[in-house]
Formats: sequence, C-alpha cells, structure tokens
Amino acid sequence: MGIADIKNYETFAKIEPLNKGWSSDKKYYIESVSGQKLLLRVADISEYDRKKAEYGMMERAAALGIPTSLPVDFGLCNDGKSVYSLLTWCEGDDVEAVLPSMPEIEQYTLGTKAGELLRKIHALPAPENAEPWGARFRRKVQGRIDFYNASPIQSENGGKIIRCLQDRQDLLDNRPQTFNHGDFGTSNLIVTLDDQIGVIDFNYFNSDHGDPWWEFDSIPWGKEPFAHFYTGLINGYFGSEPPREFFEVLSYYFAYDALAALCDTSKGEQGEPEDGRRHMENIVRWFDDMKNPVPIWYKV
Repeated sequence: MGIADIKNYETFAKIEPLNKGWSSDKKYYIESVSGQKLLLRVADISEYDRKKAEYGMMERAAALGIPTSLPVDFGLCNDGKSVYSLLTWCEGDDVEAVLPSMPEIEQYTLGTKAGELLRKIHALPAPENAEPWGARFRRKVQGRIDFYNASPIQSENGGKIIRCLQDRQDLLDNRPQTFNHGDFGTSNLIVTLDDQIGVIDFNYFNSDHGDPWWEFDSIPWGKEPFAHFYTGLINGYFGSEPPREFFEVLSYYFAYDALAALCDTSKGEQGEPEDGRRHMENIVRWFDDMKNPVPIWYKV
C-alpha cells in the first residue's frame, strides 16, 4: 500500500480501503489501537502543493467550528513518492443515503442546515490576489464549448446551452469570491450522531475559491434532485427566499454543468455518455428550455 512509513503507522489496528467518490486519492478507514477512527488520504507526490493547501483550508474550516473531519497529520509516505493527509473520521450517515426515506418536511429542514453550513464555509475569504472570477470562468466555458464542437458526441440541446453560455456571460462580471468547498453535494454531507450536518471531502482540485453561488450546482449528473432538500439548502443559505439575481446566476452555472457533463462523460472521465446526455436534458427541462432561471424543483 506504500503507507507503512506514515508516522504512527504501528498504531493502526485496522486499515480498510474506501472506494467512494471521484477523487484519484487512495482513501482508507483507519482504527487505531486506542479506538480512534481516522480517514487517511494518499496522493501522488506531484500533488504535494495542492494537498498541502487543501489541508491548510481544512484547518481554517475547523477553526470556524464547521463540523468536518479534523486535520491530524500531513506528510510524505511511500519513500517520498506520495503525500498523505490524516483526518478524524466524521461519524454519521451520508445525506445521499438517508434522503430517500425522509419525509419532505425533514428533507427541507436538513437542507436548511446544509445551507447554513455552506454560508459558514463561505465566510472564509478568497486570496487577495485572486484572478477576477469573470475572466477565470469564461476560460472554463470556452474550453467546454471548444471541446463539445470538436466532439463526435452531440445533443439536440447542445445549441441552446451554448447560446445561453455565450449570451449571458455578463452575469459573471463583478462576482465576489470566497473559499469554496469544491463539491458541496449530498455525497459529501453527513448527518451526524446528534442530528446535525457535517461536511467531508474538501475538493481543492475542483475549486479552492470562486463565486460562492457556483457551489449550488451540485446535483449528481443524470439524477433528479430531492426538491425539498435543495429548496431548503437555498433558503437556509440566504435565511429566506433568495434574490432573483441568484437564480439568474444559478441557471448559468447549470448550463455550464450541462455542457461539462456531456464533455466529461464522452471522455470517459465520469460516468457514461448517456449520463451526460440525460443531465443536459434534465437541466434544459428544469429551466424551461433555459428561458426561466427559477428551476422547476425549487418549491416556493
């Protein structure tokens, strides 16, 4: 496994590989001889700077009192070929797993707690020298458009998505930036043992900072959202119904996500091409052919 040279490895009584998530990190559930439960993440040494920054951001999040896996140790292993992060285990049930059996009112309540948690995360500022968000995201958009136009995998909805992305780019101008979790979806949220909500798997690779509203684009590709949970997430974040501007920006990010889903699944990076097509079809339907910025699953 290449982890025997991790500090205090001799205290690991149980080591179980974990296969959940899209990250390329190798992940392990650890129990120490004293009964402490830990999460070990191991990445290639080429990821050192990114993983060090990710670990530092988790330290800052923990200092804010955000319920999450707490940083324990960081360093090199595998004879210097790998970098590891050791964290406390966040005990509880995945939100993704518990939502199907929850009454709608409980889904909404859980969503509001998640929204309040996300607002705390966004209290962490972006770097002072951060590139303006508009310029940064425009490059991402153009990269997807170029890939899609050159790809043999097309969709009847591709044209309207691209028009939306090109015609509404002014929505990106002057957007604020904060620290971002990077993958604030139901698979990375935990219902803790005291019925609160915690967050795991800070994804520095996806985005360590950016427009905070981009984080609401978290519905799994090809899936229908739990409407009451996501409505609660939005309302909990804002403390009430959000401004119209939020939905305008949200619909733009979902248009980008529709194109990203088709591009990445066609490359075989995440899921199957059919998942990408389905996600694009869903988004076009949710936003009424991209004419209504308020998605049909938002419960007023």
